Amino acid sequence: MIIEIYGKQDCSLCESAKKKVGLLLRRWQMEEAVEVVFQDVETENGAAEGDFFDVFEIPTVLLKEDVDEVLARWDGQAPARDELQQRLCA
Repeated sequence: MIIEIYGKQDCSLCESAKKKVGLLLRRWQMEEAVEVVFQDVETENGAAEGDFFDVFEIPTVLLKEDVDEVLARWDGQAPARDELQQRLCA
């Protein structure tokens, strides 16, 4: 699985989302099973990926089965702990 976090480098909400996701994955001992990728929407590649997945708010967090299959998304916020855990263990 892949968690992609779309945001900007100087965004405190984006940094908070990255830290929360990382902490939860470590707590659940899933950091080896789930790849976390930060997509900076101010870069050409990050903007293109954001356009492909209709990212209009930051942070946007996508839980993906593979590079194209989105299982869940959270726009403008980090995922709630219970909801993320439920989605990862489904």
